[in-house]
Amino acid sequence: MMLSKKKKELDIEETLSDDWSKEKDLELIEVGLEKTPIVLIGIGVSLLAFAMIARMAFIGIAQSARFSVRSEVNQNLVTFLPAPRGLIYDRNGKLLAGNRPVFSAFLKLDEFLRDSGSQKNTLDAIDEVLSIEPVKIWEEIGSSDLENGENLLLLEQDLGQGEIVKFKSLNLPAIEINDSFERNYYEGKIFSSVLGYIGMASPPELKNNPELMPHDSIGKSGMELLYDEILRGVNGERLKKRDARGKILGDEEEIKPVIGQTLNLTIDADLQKYFYERMRQGLLSLGRTKGVGLAVDPKTGEVLALLNFPVFDANILSSSGNNSAKYEILNSKDQPLFSRAISGIYNPGSTIKPLVAVAGLKERVITPEKEIFSPGYIDIPNPYRPDEPTRYADWQYQGWVNLAYAIAQSSNVYFYEVGGGGPDSPGLGITKLRQWWEKFNLGSSTGIDLPGESKGFLPSPEWKEKKYKLPWLLGDTYNVSIGQGDLLLTPLQLINYISTIANGGKIYRPTVNKDAEHKVISDLSYLSPEMEEVRKGMRLVATSKRSMANMLGDLPFAVEGKTGTAQVKDNQQQNAFFVGYTVPENSGDPQIAVLVLVENSKEGSLNAVPIAKDVLNWYYWNRIKAANSRE
Repeated sequence: MMLSKKKKELDIEETLSDDWSKEKDLELIEVGLEKTPIVLIGIGVSLLAFAMIARMAFIGIAQSARFSVRSEVNQNLVTFLPAPRGLIYDRNGKLLAGNRPVFSAFLKLDEFLRDSGSQKNTLDAIDEVLSIEPVKIWEEIGSSDLENGENLLLLEQDLGQGEIVKFKSLNLPAIEINDSFERNYYEGKIFSSVLGYIGMASPPELKNNPELMPHDSIGKSGMELLYDEILRGVNGERLKKRDARGKILGDEEEIKPVIGQTLNLTIDADLQKYFYERMRQGLLSLGRTKGVGLAVDPKTGEVLALLNFPVFDANILSSSGNNSAKYEILNSKDQPLFSRAISGIYNPGSTIKPLVAVAGLKERVITPEKEIFSPGYIDIPNPYRPDEPTRYADWQYQGWVNLAYAIAQSSNVYFYEVGGGGPDSPGLGITKLRQWWEKFNLGSSTGIDLPGESKGFLPSPEWKEKKYKLPWLLGDTYNVSIGQGDLLLTPLQLINYISTIANGGKIYRPTVNKDAEHKVISDLSYLSPEMEEVRKGMRLVATSKRSMANMLGDLPFAVEGKTGTAQVKDNQQQNAFFVGYTVPENSGDPQIAVLVLVENSKEGSLNAVPIAKDVLNWYYWNRIKAANSRE
């Protein structure tokens, strides 16, 4: 057998040898391969190897965290435990924002997707109990980040007792009921201008902040937004180990949530409530909806009250459901979410005159005694038409007025000449005016601890030339000297500069957080003599029979202030301002500064003064007088 096998092997070799001999006889020529195919094959193999190595590195290194999360999700059943949001109090310890315990329904995505046989029953139950259609659930699942561990889909944030009972009775593995918290604002409308509101973190917010979890509620505006990081707290979690089939193994582990930090505000809750109601009534009686109410402590910069009208209910925007009410707020033409107090920019009208007066005194353009005559207008010669001068009107005939009465009577002609010059005064000119605006921090943010503050706008010859290709004219200087033209301030800037005059020269950074430092932005105390002269005129605003605000004179305490009416929308509408402060007996220190703005008022500053008067009076009796009696 062995031999036979060997013979067979030899026959094969001989046969091959014969074939090779025949090929040789045919004189076949052996040709070598070219280098190009070999190089291309080598490059292809190298690229393939590189791609495989890169993929392995990407999975093993760059995506290790991702697959680690997926592995942990597969291994562990994790239930997040929401942290209660930090409490917010007013300056006197009254709770403004707390948390209400609620029960929330979640769809456990891993459980729902794993058991396809129960999906229809689960979707039908959700539709029946919560009226959420299956197609909507699938859309939400499609937008969920399953690969990065997003496992819970919020169905309803605040379940009713009946809804809880129904879900419990159905005993659906993919439905989870968790206890949670919903933000509760005790006066949702009154304090919304300060507190803002919260809402679910959006996909971009989740992407930009890795600390956020799906379904975290975060601050969307106001103090809730600015101090969100400290208010939010730290979520906890409940963890259960499970095997590949989803069976729970062993005991659960729990990390308790940590409540957010407490925030104490400078806001006086009782003052804010009174201010809100008084201003609401005032606007209602005028048939108006828009305005601003501000109160600050001139000695520290602390904000005592801040109101934007129209207001919105923070409880509606911060809670689940209420879609029609939310839509109404978000799409209102009156823009209730717009913070007019710190973001709105307005012509200040005659409220700018005390600043112009301080500048005029310091630059020796005027003296307190110097009188300027106002026949009710001032004419500027027209070089092209001498018989047709340009006329700038005063609001009425004023006669001869000195500084104090020019402030009290709000003489336009007097301040036309102080700002731009005239027969009786050289005037400051636009360059110096702008320098003095900047001295009082106008055109810059105040630095208040609220989001969205505007800087206002200070016009200049260079700006006008660039924008309109026109030169700056004397009439432009006249206009800004009385708070018209292109000069634009925020209400907060306005009350801050008036507070500087009230306290003798210190410009404070306004604060809403009671624990914030009282920071002096700039110290203009060297202007104290000029400010004292201006204050005499501001005192006459409240007492002079020739002042439109003389109703303030019958208050049981001294008030210094300034009215203002700004023409807007091509002089078809006017905004009414009053800004002033109290000077109690036996004290030269101002206790409170108040600003009232009524947009599109009917009678100019007369619409703002009564509101301010009542607010100042309330504060006197309930705070100043009450504090003195305790002493």
